[in-house]
Amino acid sequence: MAIGLPGTLAKQILQRSGSGSSKASSRFLDVPKGFLAVYVGETRKKRFVVPVSYLSQPSFQDLLSMAEEEFGFDHPMGGLTLPCSEDRFTHVTSCFSRS
Repeated sequence: MAIGLPGTLAKQILQRSGSGSSKASSRFLDVPKGFLAVYVGETRKKRFVVPVSYLSQPSFQDLLSMAEEEFGFDHPMGGLTLPCSEDRFTHVTSCFSRS
């Protein structure tokens, strides 16, 4: 798996995102192949669907490290939750499309 993350970290994130209630599982079905859902926001979480290619970007990996420090692998929304503002997230991800 060449996504720029240690193998165990990527596996733990993917395993966690696939577990949960049937309601949570149904939300994962509407994510197209090659994408993943993330929840972003400081108080109210907003769901974004992003390409898995973002996982190889150093600035996105920084967000993943922040998430690991804050939540470990027990994310409050049932999916990958990034502990940053929507503004920061959109700024970081907008840089990917320019490169």
